[in-house]
Amino acid sequence: QVQLVESGGGLVQPGGSLRLSCATSGITFRLYAMGWYRQAPGKQRDLVATITKDGGTNYAESVEGRFTISRDNAKSTVYLQMNSLKPEDTAVYYCKGSYWQNYWGQGTQVTVSS
Repeated sequence: QVQLVESGGGLVQPGGSLRLSCATSGITFRLYAMGWYRQAPGKQRDLVATITKDGGTNYAESVEGRFTISRDNAKSTVYLQMNSLKPEDTAVYYCKGSYWQNYWGQGTQVTVSS
């Protein structure tokens, strides 16, 4: 059974930081490209960052320089370090694993507010 479980979301003030984790099981993690996506209320789900199986990264322009995606193949986990958070970063954040099939986690809420 494939599982992707996000954690680390919460309420943070503008300018603050959060680290999201996505722990996976049931997949050969090292073969999967991983990504973080987010969906704000009433909006479509957008790409935030991706990391290939070899560690190559890509970021949405809106988070470039503030967010960092990384992976630990030994722990089958992908991370998203989010710094200098802004109110417009408020959304549910989802992780996605892609290989021959796509798998999604259930999401974790991130709220940036004073």
